[in-house]
Amino acid sequence: MTTAQYRKNCLIVDDEIELADATKEYFELFGVTCDAVADGMLCIEKLEKVAYDLVLLDINLQEESGFKLCKTIREKWNMPILFISARQSDEDVLVALNIGGDDYIKKPYSLSILLAKVKAVLKRIEINDNSLIRDNGISQEIIEATDLDKRRAEKLYLEEASLKAYVDGREVLLKAKEFKLLKCLFEHRNTIVRKEDLFDMVWGDAYFSDGTLNVHIRKLREKLEENPNEPKLIKTIWGTGYILELN
Repeated sequence: MTTAQYRKNCLIVDDEIELADATKEYFELFGVTCDAVADGMLCIEKLEKVAYDLVLLDINLQEESGFKLCKTIREKWNMPILFISARQSDEDVLVALNIGGDDYIKKPYSLSILLAKVKAVLKRIEINDNSLIRDNGISQEIIEATDLDKRRAEKLYLEEASLKAYVDGREVLLKAKEFKLLKCLFEHRNTIVRKEDLFDMVWGDAYFSDGTLNVHIRKLREKLEENPNEPKLIKTIWGTGYILELN
């Protein structure tokens, strides 16, 4: 992969050229730097050359589906992907989140609301980048030691620099959003965390649906639990939220 030569905030991938250009123009009025492309090939070419903070990705592209393109992107890059689509079904939303999407925004969308979502993501990226610089890539609130024996001794041990968790000594590699959600639950371990608080602490706004959270919880359970259908670590408190139980 070619090393990116410079950085921009957002790559818009949408074959509705007029809408993509209008979105780009609107974003740049508010200081969000953008490029817009109409197909997957141009998207990959851009990603090889530019370090984007996030991708806005339509599902219905002419040459290939956005779902397929998302999987291709996830093979090399880990920036947030926000799907934008006229497709309204809950099944499409779940597919998008399961294959690596971070949010699903239905068309027609308000440019002001879309900008608010994008800015919220960019703000979290900036905060995380500053935190990594300050802590030299390791969150001292989570990691009290870095030796292998410590990892093996802990029931659950988090390593933010590598986005890894260790469960009874077993190494688990997480995606950025999965790690952030687990970290939030870990920081409030043995305490019920309300869904509203998780949306605020992990996603930074209230525009997300329960489906978004449910999918990420399910992915965490699949990676962490011996039996995801009978979780012993991350438990659902119906009507309220979740609790990470560490005894």
